[in-house]
Amino acid sequence: MAIITLSTDIGTSDFIIGAFKGQLLTSGATGSIVDITHQLSSSNFAEVAYICNNAFHFYPEETIHIIVTSLFEYEDGHFLIARFNKQYIICPDNGILTMITHQTPLEVYKYELSGPTERTTMTLLSQYAKAAAQLSRGRYPIQLAEKCTDFIERYPIRPTFGDDWIDGQIIFIDKFENVVVNISKEEFEACRKGRSFAITFGRNYASNQITRISENYSSASKDEYLANFNSAGLLELSIRGGNMAGLFGLQGFKEENQHVQQLLNSTQGGQKRNWFYQTIRIFFT
Repeated sequence: MAIITLSTDIGTSDFIIGAFKGQLLTSGATGSIVDITHQLSSSNFAEVAYICNNAFHFYPEETIHIIVTSLFEYEDGHFLIARFNKQYIICPDNGILTMITHQTPLEVYKYELSGPTERTTMTLLSQYAKAAAQLSRGRYPIQLAEKCTDFIERYPIRPTFGDDWIDGQIIFIDKFENVVVNISKEEFEACRKGRSFAITFGRNYASNQITRISENYSSASKDEYLANFNSAGLLELSIRGGNMAGLFGLQGFKEENQHVQQLLNSTQGGQKRNWFYQTIRIFFT
């Protein structure tokens, strides 16, 4: 039985998601329709990739993942179907595919839009529903779309390393305002080499420091700054019973036209975007 997951930036305050599920059923989709989230960011693709990548791992082979974010960023008359890790991903051709996969999938197909020339959210989603329904009934992407290599690629920003330091970037802030940094446990330990360390954050690096890794929240006392590696294997900073991001003014993402400390330039489709991430620095001694 097929599983179709939905991850969108549409929200749930109006009729769109309910109508989209109706389109899937009307198109003949078989199996279960599962909501991952409808609160994706429309601009912070690193956050979208973090959520989707870490959720998709837990689904069985042949799951069909539909991702809708920044749907109208490019109007090229198509979307993508990819096969990756024995699952399917259906998404806009706006760079989100490779942000999630962290590599170029070997099988990517360009699904050309058909039907009404008017491009509204519901007319576009009806095409996603049609493709997903056909996949759920056992059809292959090559039967629905043309294999391609000329799609937009973007990749997550990576930490930078020195002999005695790592610079990581905040990629996600959860509802408790805990801060997730793009440094994995493996990267941390490889650079640490058994040494002492200080994780610094906020405007005052000298006083805002964490010098140990905790197993979980219960291992810290109330109001203590806490660092641990979360379920995704990434560094997470928090305060036991407090609000890390709000207290220190930490921000996960900004998109601006001015130069600030960290940027990832992406130029596709005649558009130039600067992506900025706030830095968390770790010193080793």
